Amino acid sequence: MAFVLVVDADSDVRRMILLLLRSEGYETESANDGAEALALMRQRRPCLVLLDINMPLMDGWEFRKQQLEEPALADVPVVCMTGIVHPEDVERILGVPCLGKPVPFSSLIQTVAKFRRRSAS
Repeated sequence: MAFVLVVDADSDVRRMILLLLRSEGYETESANDGAEALALMRQRRPCLVLLDINMPLMDGWEFRKQQLEEPALADVPVVCMTGIVHPEDVERILGVPCLGKPVPFSSLIQTVAKFRRRSAS
């Protein structure tokens, strides 16, 4: 079963994404910020991280920086989600796909499915 880590400071957003992904057959875990996400990733490697950009403690920018500095975690795929920063700016700066919030459920499922197929190959 594909394991997806959802990282978002908004508990309602996390809950909705977790419910959606679980209904599609994904195994999920969630984190409130980047530091918590890195700790979880060190315990269990996800096939994908869905990452909010604006979070307290450790935001998405710092998470991505630290993730890339850890060889065991650097190649875990990340898709950012943001409602404040322009998604195309995030893609250009971080070099990862970015979805604008609110993310339509169909777009989210399609995006996650692409990474599930990649990790299965």
